Amino acid sequence: MESLLIWGLVLLAMALAVVVVDLFLPTAGILAAVSIVLAIAGVVCLFRYDTTWGIIGSLLVIVGGPSLFVVGFKLMPHTPMGKRLILGGGGAGDQPPPQQGSPLARLIGTEAMVVTDLRPVGVVRIGDQKFEAVSETTLIRAGATVRITAADGLSLKVRPV
Repeated sequence: MESLLIWGLVLLAMALAVVVVDLFLPTAGILAAVSIVLAIAGVVCLFRYDTTWGIIGSLLVIVGGPSLFVVGFKLMPHTPMGKRLILGGGGAGDQPPPQQGSPLARLIGTEAMVVTDLRPVGVVRIGDQKFEAVSETTLIRAGATVRITAADGLSLKVRPV
């Protein structure tokens, strides 16, 4: 009967590992579904071993699952896959093609200092000049360094460095 305890704990650990892998691979929810099945199988094994272990496993899944979901969403923009999903196309080091027609196109690729929080619109400073900027990702706090990725009219699009 000890094997049910071991199987239950191993299945819960595997569910956790699959959720972590899901952060880095685009599987359209397949790995999330596999993780749920593993977690349920682990809890069933724990209940078959002992009711106390089953309750502990259930609480772990009920509390830990949503908590891990929230943490995963907070970490997602910082993973390579998250950057591709948010920024589109290539990785963070890719430079967009030069844009014609904007007087600020010459600034693409340069770094700037954020003067006011970008929520997503704010002000950045390059040298002694200030420009209106739009964040391509999330909130960027004042004082952060950003890279200019595009110029649209008199506004710059930026992302964190």
